[in-house]
Amino acid sequence: MARIPAVTAKQANPLVKFAYWATRRRYGAVPEPVAVFANHRRLMWAGAKHELAVERAAKVLPASLRDLVVYATAVKLGCSWCVDFGTMLIKHQGLDVERLREIHVYQSSEKYTETEKLALAYADAMTDTPVTVTDEQVAGLDRLLGHRGLVELTYLIALENQRGRFNSAFGITDQGFTSGDACRVPMP
Repeated sequence: MARIPAVTAKQANPLVKFAYWATRRRYGAVPEPVAVFANHRRLMWAGAKHELAVERAAKVLPASLRDLVVYATAVKLGCSWCVDFGTMLIKHQGLDVERLREIHVYQSSEKYTETEKLALAYADAMTDTPVTVTDEQVAGLDRLLGHRGLVELTYLIALENQRGRFNSAFGITDQGFTSGDACRVPMP
């Protein structure tokens, strides 16, 4: 239960009802952060447009790497909602969910490539407070991913920091996407 009330479908204006319908159709349930965001409808729409734009634009890196660093950032932040939702997305993309069990020991795990290990260390460093990113990390990832790939990686990690901190501040916790009916909804 969030620290402030979610806007119910009954309380929602027609545009918010449309957003609820669209997210329910896509994910099997209305994500609680969306319903909390609906308390400020203009910011909810700004956030929705931003998320859709990022989804369309972030195509330089492989989906598996994008999802992995977002998931790892959520784990480091302790955002159970983000971990739950991220696991569902990874599962629906047909990616290996089992290797997520070793995310805490990625440095020594054989389930992660060297590139993934460098990206995960970068996500850790970006999520530290204060940020602990080094010149060497940036240079190494730039050599591997190129400028566009590095910018995309950095942006996705920063965005997940925003999502996770928003959810944590409002006490939004896991919603059951990986165990409930929502996980059985086929993704487009």
